[in-house]
Amino acid sequence: MDQVTKAKIDQACRTAEEFTKLYYETIDKRRHLMSRLYLDTGLLAWNGNGITGNESIQKFVIDLPSTDHVVNTLDAQPILDSAVSGQLTFMIQVSGSVKYQDKTPKTFQQTFIVTAQGDKWKIVSDCFRIQESLNK
Repeated sequence: MDQVTKAKIDQACRTAEEFTKLYYETIDKRRHLMSRLYLDTGLLAWNGNGITGNESIQKFVIDLPSTDHVVNTLDAQPILDSAVSGQLTFMIQVSGSVKYQDKTPKTFQQTFIVTAQGDKWKIVSDCFRIQESLNK
């Protein structure tokens, strides 16, 4: 592996750790700031519901029951030939558990595409899915 690719992978891992910490703190404790994490044209696919635009995403998230997320696994990789206007772009995959209000925690899987916008990372695409057991 060449040094440039290795450096991008290392940066993706560092960014994933910092970004997910910010994201889950925001959704769990400061939902009124969620729109700042998304591009204006950001896309959220939440358990099959599609929402477009950072303000619409914020409204959707604010209407969800209160949450407490725990991250169990985290993976990140650079998207080397970025489809986002040549910007540095990463795919971040997360799994963990989420507790809604006083209910039993549920396992979730979430995939982000984030891109550099100046010195900030913005979500281009966010796909969240509760992992339901097939053997109910």
